[in-house]
Amino acid sequence: MKKIRFVMIGGFLGAGKTTTIARLAKTYQEQGLNVGIVTNDQAEGLVDTHSLRSQGFSVGEVAGACFCCNFNELTEVTRQLSEEQQPDVVIAEPVGSCTDLVATVVQPLLQLHADRFEVAPYGVILKPSHGLRILRAQANAGFSPQAAYIFEKQLEEADFIIVNRIDQLAAEEIEELVKLIEERCPGVPVLRMSALTGAGFEGLLELLDQQGNFGRRILELDYDIYAAGEAELGWLNASVRINSSDSLELDALLLQLISGLRDALETQLAETAHLKIIGLWEGYYGVANLVSRDSEPQLSLASECQTEQADLIINARVACAPEDLEKLVRAHVAEICQQAGASAEFLQCESFRPGRPVPTHRLTANS
Repeated sequence: MKKIRFVMIGGFLGAGKTTTIARLAKTYQEQGLNVGIVTNDQAEGLVDTHSLRSQGFSVGEVAGACFCCNFNELTEVTRQLSEEQQPDVVIAEPVGSCTDLVATVVQPLLQLHADRFEVAPYGVILKPSHGLRILRAQANAGFSPQAAYIFEKQLEEADFIIVNRIDQLAAEEIEELVKLIEERCPGVPVLRMSALTGAGFEGLLELLDQQGNFGRRILELDYDIYAAGEAELGWLNASVRINSSDSLELDALLLQLISGLRDALETQLAETAHLKIIGLWEGYYGVANLVSRDSEPQLSLASECQTEQADLIINARVACAPEDLEKLVRAHVAEICQQAGASAEFLQCESFRPGRPVPTHRLTANS
Protein backbone atom coordinates (compact mmCIF):
# COMPACT_ATOMS: atom_id res chain seq x y z
CA MET A 1 0.00 0.00 0.00
CA LYS A 2 1.33 3.40 -0.98
CA LYS A 3 2.11 5.62 2.02
CA ILE A 4 0.51 9.03 2.45
CA ARG A 5 2.86 11.96 2.89
CA PHE A 6 1.76 13.63 6.15
CA VAL A 7 2.55 17.34 6.35
CA MET A 8 1.77 19.27 9.53
CA ILE A 9 2.17 23.05 9.69
CA GLY A 10 2.03 24.53 13.19
CA GLY A 11 2.19 28.03 14.62
CA PHE A 12 0.44 30.36 17.02
CA LEU A 13 -3.09 31.66 16.56
CA GLY A 14 -3.09 34.12 13.67
CA ALA A 15 0.30 33.07 12.29
CA GLY A 16 -1.07 32.43 8.79
CA LYS A 17 -1.40 28.63 8.82
CA THR A 18 -4.62 28.47 6.79
CA THR A 19 -3.33 30.78 4.05
CA THR A 20 -0.10 28.78 3.89
CA ILE A 21 -1.95 25.46 3.74
CA ALA A 22 -4.27 26.68 0.98
CA ARG A 23 -1.32 27.78 -1.15
CA LEU A 24 0.52 24.54 -0.39
CA ALA A 25 -2.49 22.39 -1.30
CA LYS A 26 -3.00 24.26 -4.56
CA THR A 27 0.68 23.86 -5.46
CA TYR A 28 0.60 20.11 -4.79
CA GLN A 29 -2.54 19.79 -6.91
CA GLU A 30 -0.81 21.63 -9.76
CA GLN A 31 1.94 18.99 -9.47
CA GLY A 32 -0.69 16.30 -10.10
CA LEU A 33 -1.03 15.14 -6.50
CA ASN A 34 -4.29 14.39 -4.69
CA VAL A 35 -4.47 16.44 -1.49
CA GLY A 36 -6.52 16.11 1.69
CA ILE A 37 -6.58 18.64 4.51
CA VAL A 38 -7.40 18.11 8.19
CA THR A 39 -8.34 21.10 10.35
CA ASN A 40 -8.54 21.11 14.13
CA ASP A 41 -10.21 23.06 16.92
CA GLN A 42 -11.47 22.81 20.46
CA ALA A 43 -15.04 23.16 19.12
CA GLU A 44 -17.02 22.69 15.92
CA GLY A 45 -17.78 25.38 13.37
CA LEU A 46 -14.45 26.51 11.92
CA VAL A 47 -13.90 29.43 9.60
CA ASP A 48 -10.81 27.56 8.37
CA THR A 49 -12.77 24.47 7.37
CA HIS A 50 -15.42 26.46 5.50
CA SER A 51 -12.79 28.68 3.88
CA LEU A 52 -10.74 25.75 2.60
CA ARG A 53 -13.80 23.83 1.40
CA SER A 54 -15.05 26.95 -0.36
CA GLN A 55 -11.77 26.97 -2.28
CA GLY A 56 -12.52 23.46 -3.53
CA PHE A 57 -10.30 21.41 -1.21
CA SER A 58 -11.22 18.10 0.42
CA VAL A 59 -11.25 18.85 4.16
CA GLY A 60 -11.81 16.69 7.22
CA GLU A 61 -12.24 18.22 10.67
CA VAL A 62 -11.10 17.05 14.11
CA ALA A 63 -13.27 19.00 16.54
CA GLY A 64 -13.71 18.98 20.29
CA ALA A 65 -10.03 18.59 21.19
CA CYS A 66 -6.58 19.21 19.75
CA PHE A 67 -4.78 16.60 17.63
CA CYS A 68 -2.66 15.49 20.57
CA CYS A 69 -5.70 14.86 22.79
CA ASN A 70 -7.74 13.31 19.98
CA PHE A 71 -5.06 11.40 18.11
CA ASN A 72 -7.34 8.49 17.23
CA GLU A 73 -9.82 10.88 15.62
CA LEU A 74 -6.97 12.38 13.59
CA THR A 75 -6.01 8.99 12.17
CA GLU A 76 -9.68 8.11 11.61
CA VAL A 77 -10.41 11.32 9.70
CA THR A 78 -7.28 10.73 7.64
CA ARG A 79 -8.47 7.17 6.92
CA GLN A 80 -11.82 8.49 5.73
CA LEU A 81 -10.09 10.96 3.44
CA SER A 82 -7.96 8.09 2.15
CA GLU A 83 -10.99 5.97 1.30
CA GLU A 84 -12.88 8.81 -0.33
CA GLN A 85 -10.13 10.84 -2.01
CA GLN A 86 -7.07 8.57 -2.03
CA PRO A 87 -4.75 11.52 -1.26
CA ASP A 88 -1.05 11.42 -1.96
CA VAL A 89 -0.57 14.15 0.65
CA VAL A 90 -2.51 15.04 3.79
CA ILE A 91 -1.87 18.51 5.24
CA ALA A 92 -2.80 18.95 8.90
CA GLU A 93 -3.43 22.27 10.66
CA PRO A 94 -3.24 21.95 14.47
CA VAL A 95 -4.86 24.26 17.00
CA GLY A 96 -2.83 27.47 17.25
CA SER A 97 -2.50 27.32 21.03
CA CYS A 98 -1.07 23.78 21.03
CA THR A 99 2.50 22.63 21.45
CA ASP A 100 4.29 19.32 22.21
CA LEU A 101 3.08 18.07 18.82
CA VAL A 102 6.28 16.20 18.02
CA ALA A 103 5.88 13.89 21.02
CA THR A 104 2.09 13.57 20.73
CA VAL A 105 1.48 13.50 16.96
CA VAL A 106 4.68 13.14 14.93
CA GLN A 107 6.27 10.36 16.98
CA PRO A 108 3.02 8.34 17.34
CA LEU A 109 2.62 8.48 13.56
CA LEU A 110 6.22 7.40 13.04
CA GLN A 111 6.12 4.61 15.60
CA LEU A 112 2.53 3.36 15.47
CA HIS A 113 1.48 4.05 11.88
CA ALA A 114 4.69 3.79 9.87
CA ASP A 115 2.93 1.48 7.41
CA ARG A 116 0.45 4.21 6.46
CA PHE A 117 2.33 7.49 6.69
CA GLU A 118 5.55 9.08 5.51
CA VAL A 119 5.97 12.08 7.82
CA ALA A 120 7.42 15.31 6.47
CA PRO A 121 9.62 17.67 8.54
CA TYR A 122 7.52 19.64 11.01
CA GLY A 123 7.40 23.36 10.23
CA VAL A 124 6.18 26.09 12.57
CA ILE A 125 5.07 29.52 11.36
CA LEU A 126 6.16 32.44 13.53
CA LYS A 127 3.58 35.18 14.01
CA PRO A 128 5.52 38.45 13.66
CA SER A 129 3.15 40.76 15.57
CA HIS A 130 3.37 38.83 18.82
CA GLY A 131 6.69 37.19 17.97
CA LEU A 132 8.70 40.39 18.14
CA ARG A 133 7.21 41.33 21.49
CA ILE A 134 7.64 37.87 23.04
CA LEU A 135 11.14 37.16 21.71
CA ARG A 136 12.29 40.63 22.75
CA ALA A 137 10.97 39.78 26.25
CA GLN A 138 8.99 43.02 26.30
CA ALA A 139 7.10 43.78 29.51
CA ASN A 140 3.87 44.26 27.54
CA ALA A 141 4.02 41.33 25.13
CA GLY A 142 0.24 41.13 24.90
CA PHE A 143 -0.17 37.82 26.69
CA SER A 144 0.74 36.41 30.10
CA PRO A 145 4.08 34.59 30.58
CA GLN A 146 2.11 31.31 30.50
CA ALA A 147 0.66 32.01 27.03
CA ALA A 148 4.05 33.28 25.82
CA TYR A 149 5.50 29.98 27.08
CA ILE A 150 3.35 28.11 24.53
CA PHE A 151 4.55 30.41 21.75
CA GLU A 152 8.19 29.80 22.64
CA LYS A 153 7.77 26.03 22.99
CA GLN A 154 6.21 25.84 19.53
CA LEU A 155 9.43 27.21 18.08
CA GLU A 156 11.64 24.86 20.12
CA GLU A 157 10.16 21.67 18.67
CA ALA A 158 10.17 22.74 15.01
CA ASP A 159 12.33 21.11 12.35
CA PHE A 160 12.23 24.48 10.61
CA ILE A 161 10.67 27.88 11.33
CA ILE A 162 8.86 30.18 8.92
CA VAL A 163 8.90 33.95 9.37
CA ASN A 164 5.61 34.75 7.65
CA ARG A 165 4.11 38.05 6.44
CA ILE A 166 7.42 39.42 5.14
CA ASP A 167 5.34 41.54 2.74
CA GLN A 168 4.06 43.44 5.80
CA LEU A 169 7.40 43.83 7.61
CA ALA A 170 10.27 46.25 7.25
CA ALA A 171 13.61 44.67 6.28
CA GLU A 172 15.10 45.45 9.69
CA GLU A 173 12.15 43.75 11.45
CA ILE A 174 12.66 40.61 9.37
CA GLU A 175 16.36 40.50 10.19
CA GLU A 176 15.69 41.09 13.88
CA LEU A 177 13.17 38.24 13.96
CA VAL A 178 15.59 35.88 12.23
CA LYS A 179 18.38 36.82 14.66
CA LEU A 180 16.10 36.32 17.68
CA ILE A 181 15.00 32.91 16.37
CA GLU A 182 18.58 31.82 15.69
CA GLU A 183 19.55 32.80 19.24
CA ARG A 184 16.57 30.90 20.68
CA CYS A 185 16.77 27.86 18.35
CA PRO A 186 20.35 27.49 17.12
CA GLY A 187 20.82 25.27 14.09
CA VAL A 188 17.13 25.30 13.07
CA PRO A 189 16.59 26.48 9.47
CA VAL A 190 14.63 29.76 9.17
CA LEU A 191 12.60 30.58 6.06
CA ARG A 192 11.44 34.07 5.15
CA MET A 193 8.05 33.86 3.41
CA SER A 194 4.75 35.52 2.58
CA ALA A 195 1.91 33.03 2.36
CA LEU A 196 -0.25 35.80 0.90
CA THR A 197 1.99 36.82 -2.02
CA GLY A 198 3.94 33.59 -2.44
CA ALA A 199 7.35 35.18 -1.85
CA GLY A 200 9.77 32.54 -0.56
CA PHE A 201 7.25 29.75 -1.10
CA GLU A 202 9.62 27.58 -3.15
CA GLY A 203 11.78 27.36 -0.05
CA LEU A 204 8.87 25.86 1.90
CA LEU A 205 8.36 23.19 -0.74
CA GLU A 206 12.04 22.29 -0.60
CA LEU A 207 12.03 22.02 3.21
CA LEU A 208 8.91 19.84 3.24
CA ASP A 209 10.30 17.54 0.53
CA GLN A 210 13.31 16.63 2.66
CA GLN A 211 13.83 13.05 3.81
CA GLY A 212 15.70 12.27 6.99
CA ASN A 213 15.68 11.92 10.72
CA PHE A 214 13.15 14.65 11.49
CA GLY A 215 10.58 15.04 14.27
CA ARG A 216 13.13 14.46 17.04
CA ARG A 217 12.93 17.69 19.02
CA ILE A 218 11.06 16.31 22.03
CA LEU A 219 10.18 19.10 24.46
CA GLU A 220 10.75 19.32 28.16
CA LEU A 221 7.35 20.75 28.94
CA ASP A 222 5.59 21.88 32.10
CA TYR A 223 1.97 20.91 31.49
CA ASP A 224 0.77 23.11 34.36
CA ILE A 225 2.16 26.21 32.66
CA TYR A 226 0.92 24.96 29.29
CA ALA A 227 -2.62 24.42 30.63
CA ALA A 228 -2.62 27.85 32.31
CA GLY A 229 -1.54 29.50 29.05
CA GLU A 230 -4.33 27.87 27.07
CA ALA A 231 -6.90 28.68 29.76
CA GLU A 232 -6.01 32.36 29.51
CA LEU A 233 -7.69 32.51 26.12
CA GLY A 234 -11.43 32.85 25.82
CA TRP A 235 -12.70 30.97 22.74
CA LEU A 236 -15.90 31.71 20.84
CA ASN A 237 -17.44 29.99 17.83
CA ALA A 238 -20.71 31.40 16.50
CA SER A 239 -22.92 31.21 13.42
CA VAL A 240 -25.08 34.20 12.51
CA ARG A 241 -27.75 34.80 9.84
CA ILE A 242 -27.76 38.32 8.37
CA ASN A 243 -30.87 39.75 6.69
CA SER A 244 -31.39 43.10 5.04
CA SER A 245 -34.19 44.69 3.03
CA ASP A 246 -31.56 46.28 0.78
CA SER A 247 -28.57 44.77 -0.96
CA LEU A 248 -25.42 44.63 1.19
CA GLU A 249 -21.80 44.57 0.08
CA LEU A 250 -20.65 41.47 1.97
CA ASP A 251 -16.94 42.31 2.00
CA ALA A 252 -17.59 45.78 3.41
CA LEU A 253 -19.79 44.30 6.13
CA LEU A 254 -17.08 41.78 7.10
CA LEU A 255 -14.51 44.55 7.47
CA GLN A 256 -16.96 46.70 9.44
CA LEU A 257 -17.58 43.79 11.79
CA ILE A 258 -13.88 43.05 12.29
CA SER A 259 -13.04 46.73 12.80
CA GLY A 260 -15.90 47.26 15.24
CA LEU A 261 -14.97 44.19 17.27
CA ARG A 262 -11.32 45.25 17.34
CA ASP A 263 -12.29 48.65 18.75
CA ALA A 264 -14.61 47.07 21.31
CA LEU A 265 -11.94 44.62 22.47
CA GLU A 266 -9.40 47.43 22.66
CA THR A 267 -11.61 49.34 25.08
CA GLN A 268 -11.65 46.23 27.29
CA LEU A 269 -7.82 45.90 27.04
CA ALA A 270 -8.41 42.37 25.74
CA GLU A 271 -5.52 41.06 23.61
CA THR A 272 -6.69 39.42 20.39
CA ALA A 273 -4.87 36.22 19.44
CA HIS A 274 -7.03 35.75 16.35
CA LEU A 275 -10.44 36.87 15.14
CA LYS A 276 -11.88 35.41 11.93
CA ILE A 277 -15.21 35.95 10.19
CA ILE A 278 -16.33 34.20 7.01
CA GLY A 279 -19.38 35.36 5.08
CA LEU A 280 -21.10 32.84 2.83
CA TRP A 281 -24.03 32.98 0.45
CA GLU A 282 -24.98 30.89 -2.62
CA GLY A 283 -21.43 29.99 -3.64
CA TYR A 284 -19.88 33.31 -2.62
CA TYR A 285 -17.54 33.59 0.34
CA GLY A 286 -15.32 36.20 1.93
CA VAL A 287 -12.99 36.06 4.93
CA ALA A 288 -11.83 38.87 7.23
CA ASN A 289 -9.14 38.52 9.91
CA LEU A 290 -7.59 40.32 12.84
CA VAL A 291 -4.40 38.86 14.33
CA SER A 292 -3.49 41.26 17.17
CA ARG A 293 -4.65 44.40 18.92
CA ASP A 294 -2.23 46.63 17.00
CA SER A 295 -2.73 45.17 13.53
CA GLU A 296 -5.15 46.31 10.85
CA PRO A 297 -8.18 44.18 9.93
CA GLN A 298 -7.66 42.38 6.64
CA LEU A 299 -9.94 40.96 3.99
CA SER A 300 -7.94 37.82 3.24
CA LEU A 301 -10.49 36.49 0.73
CA ALA A 302 -12.91 38.76 -1.15
CA SER A 303 -16.40 37.55 -2.01
CA GLU A 304 -17.29 40.46 -4.35
CA CYS A 305 -20.87 39.66 -3.40
CA GLN A 306 -23.93 41.90 -3.15
CA THR A 307 -26.69 40.20 -1.20
CA GLU A 308 -29.68 40.75 1.05
CA GLN A 309 -28.83 37.67 3.12
CA ALA A 310 -25.67 35.94 4.31
CA ASP A 311 -24.42 33.41 6.84
CA LEU A 312 -21.50 34.37 9.06
CA ILE A 313 -19.19 32.10 11.04
CA ILE A 314 -17.19 33.87 13.74
CA ASN A 315 -14.15 32.36 15.50
CA ALA A 316 -12.63 34.52 18.25
CA ARG A 317 -9.57 33.72 20.39
CA VAL A 318 -9.06 36.51 22.89
CA ALA A 319 -7.32 36.87 26.25
CA CYS A 320 -10.43 37.50 28.31
CA ALA A 321 -13.18 35.62 30.11
CA PRO A 322 -15.29 33.67 27.57
CA GLU A 323 -18.57 34.95 29.01
CA ASP A 324 -17.33 38.54 28.55
CA LEU A 325 -16.19 37.72 25.03
CA GLU A 326 -19.59 36.28 24.09
CA LYS A 327 -21.46 39.25 25.54
CA LEU A 328 -19.23 41.68 23.63
CA VAL A 329 -19.49 39.79 20.32
CA ARG A 330 -23.27 39.44 20.51
CA ALA A 331 -23.78 43.12 21.32
CA HIS A 332 -21.40 44.54 18.74
CA VAL A 333 -22.39 42.24 15.89
CA ALA A 334 -26.01 43.28 16.43
CA GLU A 335 -25.04 46.96 16.64
CA ILE A 336 -22.81 46.98 13.57
CA CYS A 337 -25.35 45.08 11.47
CA GLN A 338 -28.07 47.52 12.56
CA GLN A 339 -25.87 50.42 11.46
CA ALA A 340 -25.57 48.71 8.06
CA GLY A 341 -29.36 48.38 7.85
CA ALA A 342 -29.39 44.64 8.57
CA SER A 343 -30.51 42.30 11.34
CA ALA A 344 -28.34 39.62 12.97
CA GLU A 345 -29.77 36.34 14.28
CA PHE A 346 -27.37 34.17 16.28
CA LEU A 347 -28.10 30.57 15.25
CA GLN A 348 -25.39 29.05 17.45
CA CYS A 349 -22.87 30.45 19.88
CA GLU A 350 -20.38 28.58 22.08
CA SER A 351 -17.83 30.22 24.37
CA PHE A 352 -15.40 28.50 26.71
CA ARG A 353 -11.85 28.18 28.03
CA PRO A 354 -9.78 25.26 26.69
CA GLY A 355 -9.34 22.44 29.19
CA ARG A 356 -6.09 20.91 30.36
CA PRO A 357 -4.31 19.00 27.55
CA VAL A 358 -4.34 15.22 28.09
CA PRO A 359 -2.51 13.58 25.15
CA THR A 360 -3.59 10.19 23.80
CA HIS A 361 0.09 9.28 23.38
CA ARG A 362 3.33 10.97 24.35
CA LEU A 363 6.30 9.21 22.81
CA THR A 364 9.96 10.11 22.64
CA ALA A 365 12.15 9.33 19.66
CA ASN A 366 13.52 6.34 21.60
CA SER A 367 10.18 4.91 22.82
